[in-house]
Amino acid sequence: MADLLTIEEAQRLILERIGPPRAEPVALQDAEGRILAETARSLVDLPPFPSSAMDGFALRSADTPGRLPIVFRIAAGSPAPGPLAEGEAMGIATGGVVPDGADAVIPIEYVVEHDNEVEVSEPVAPAVNVRARGSDAHVGDVVLEAGARLGPAQLGALAAAGVSEVVCGARPRATVLTTGTELRAPGETLGPGEVYEANGLILEAQLRSAGAVTERLAAVADDEAAHRAALERGLEADVLVSSGGVSVGPHDLVRRIEAELGVEEVFWRVAVKPGKPVSFGLRGSTLVFGLPGNPVSSLVGFELFVRPAVLALQGFADPLPRFEPGELTAAVERSPARDQLVRARARPGNDGAVRLEPVVGQESHMIVRAAAADALVLVPRGEGELQAGAIARYLRLG
Repeated sequence: MADLLTIEEAQRLILERIGPPRAEPVALQDAEGRILAETARSLVDLPPFPSSAMDGFALRSADTPGRLPIVFRIAAGSPAPGPLAEGEAMGIATGGVVPDGADAVIPIEYVVEHDNEVEVSEPVAPAVNVRARGSDAHVGDVVLEAGARLGPAQLGALAAAGVSEVVCGARPRATVLTTGTELRAPGETLGPGEVYEANGLILEAQLRSAGAVTERLAAVADDEAAHRAALERGLEADVLVSSGGVSVGPHDLVRRIEAELGVEEVFWRVAVKPGKPVSFGLRGSTLVFGLPGNPVSSLVGFELFVRPAVLALQGFADPLPRFEPGELTAAVERSPARDQLVRARARPGNDGAVRLEPVVGQESHMIVRAAAADALVLVPRGEGELQAGAIARYLRLG
């Protein structure tokens, strides 16, 4: 099978055909999951004033140990009344403004308070429990580089830095098309030789999780006119993902009709199991993916090839799948010619390492068995087995 591309070669051929993302401004409250197209910088010093890290008392370290009168109590969100004089203390809440003259805050539980005085029995070090102005960020500092994906922590950092709007990669429009005369929608009555259509739902969910705006077309029968009409519509999107019809059978029409519609095929077939007959091409700027009809093959092909492309279209800095190390709990047979993606359950071990338990039933049509898996284990091509206890790389699902 020397004519088959490796997974890495296929990924490279896809990503090198993707240009810079289209950029658009997005209000911060609407930016969850979006990818920055421009570097975001802080609009303020953070914190914007010296603030207390504790509920306690602001004081001069040189006045400790000692007994100090409490001349004011500073609430969070309120200014200090003025500078702190020598020999005085001010009560202060967490986040409160440390007054000029004070250089430390002692926590309330470390002192004795009585008759509006505070008794400090031990010396307090300078700067303790005081957050200096700009200690997190200064005006103009980079908060996040272009290519970062915005999750809760990233949104919080931007909000704290005063950013209300970010420039993000536009969400690509993606169309999903499933093919096959045998397909019926869940809820319909099955006739002889018919099966329920699941791939469209799987692919639509995967595309949405990657940030795409999706349209799922009705499944089409193995008919040239029906294929042509559906593919023409799908090719109006930024990404077209079809399932089925990409092998060499008499009813596999997708690749031939796409070629007639002007799709330039970049590759067909990759040395991966499941999912060998995957195809990728272009028409203009539209990315065109043809995935096999078996549900697990389609799911695996998406994670390896389509998701990286959708993320790259939005400008994600590191779009390739992120494989992590784990330990196999059972032996896995290797394929001499193809890398395999084996469905497994990832479980934490007592030593902190991840244990990978292959699920029973690895055939590419077994989508119900695959539902029990939350990981895809990469089994490199070769002879023999990967033994139980071997370290393997795995990709998280979901």
